[in-house]
Amino acid sequence: MRRFFAPVLLLALLLPAAALPQTKSGKGGVYEQLNLFGEAFERIRQDAVEPVPDSKLIETAINGMLSGLDAHSAYLTEAELKALQAPSDPATAAGIGLVVTIDSGQLKVVSPRDNSPAAKAGIKPGDLIFTIDKEPTYDLTLGDVEQKFHGAPGSEVALMLRRGTGDPIEVKLKREVEKQQTVTSRVEAGTFGYIRLAGFDGSTQAALGAAVQEIQQKAGNKLLGFVLDLRNNPGGNFDAAVAAADAFIDKGDIVVVKSRKDDSVKRIPATPGDLAHGLPIVALVNGGTAREAELVAGALQDNRRAVLLGTKTFGESAIESILPMHGNGAIRLTTARYVTPTGRQIQGKGLDPDLEVVPLKLEKLAQGDRRREADLRGALKNPDSAAAAPGTAKPPGSSVPANAPPGATAAPPPPEAPSMATADIGGESDEQLLQAIDVLRGLAVVSGRTASR
Repeated sequence: MRRFFAPVLLLALLLPAAALPQTKSGKGGVYEQLNLFGEAFERIRQDAVEPVPDSKLIETAINGMLSGLDAHSAYLTEAELKALQAPSDPATAAGIGLVVTIDSGQLKVVSPRDNSPAAKAGIKPGDLIFTIDKEPTYDLTLGDVEQKFHGAPGSEVALMLRRGTGDPIEVKLKREVEKQQTVTSRVEAGTFGYIRLAGFDGSTQAALGAAVQEIQQKAGNKLLGFVLDLRNNPGGNFDAAVAAADAFIDKGDIVVVKSRKDDSVKRIPATPGDLAHGLPIVALVNGGTAREAELVAGALQDNRRAVLLGTKTFGESAIESILPMHGNGAIRLTTARYVTPTGRQIQGKGLDPDLEVVPLKLEKLAQGDRRREADLRGALKNPDSAAAAPGTAKPPGSSVPANAPPGATAAPPPPEAPSMATADIGGESDEQLLQAIDVLRGLAVVSGRTASR
């Protein structure tokens, strides 16, 4: 009786009544698998060397289900959910400005936020963090990491990280209240507008409009085009990113959102109007261009509104939803992904630039093992990728053909582009920015405008 009761109890806890199967499945079906789960549940309750509360077992089981789906889904306890919904506590409102993800148990930097303690310390996209205040990170959840990153303003956090194949680096950062300025701008060479988009929040749309207006006023009739800098932009608010892309696109679609059901496709169209009044745009991208920043880049590229220059983007387009669990916490579940207006997949693939320009840094020799979203444990698959036939599986990065003879050696995967410190973006030695200005000069000549140096 107890063996039957356990799986039924778990079904009642984990699934709404409408979701329960109405007929018994065959061998290996849901009932048999739940019976196996229930047996493991009972064995742990009876035989574990230390007693474990039933609530802890259930919570751990749910967390295991979600963590096995992809790198972004997770279980939120009731306390974590309340903390997420509550106003920020001044005592823990400060942070270090790092956006991270988990790669096979290792904590990896997606990108540091502009002007944050992490950016000022030179932390780069792709850096791996091994310890936080001397505590190993291999068994931490993203929620645990966020808690450790935040604390009282002025308090210190120590990170041990590694870049590429280099030696471990110890960095000590002082937490600051995060006041990110998502939009900065200036006039370059008297005739080009430079706009840095460092993220997306509720203030981005208005700030972007003000930046374009200020550039137009300063440059006047000499204005020949814009550079839109999306490098090391980890994303942010979805609606703000859509508005940012829409600001430069007069017609067509901005993005297409797809969920599990084939008939659940939402196309978000552009609204009439173009802040740049048709002037050419070069958008700068790199491996730190992630999530909503890739949405903007894809929209501009597919609508032929901008030339993408730089290196391949991160490759993440998952949309997570917070789903409450009837007073028992919530689950953060990946429920949809977005694709570019023409249907190109971003997830696990990233966007290729129209013009590839690699930063001229010596560090590129040490960046060969940098990983992207597609390399993460449990990463969502790109449905455009062709499935390998049985018996033709190859290890990641392998270049051995499926019909190669036994013992053939795989060629090493091509090295990734070097990551770029946020502090170097937009500086005098920024090779990618200089190339973008040259592209705009060339476009000005083609269009019959005068491009002054």
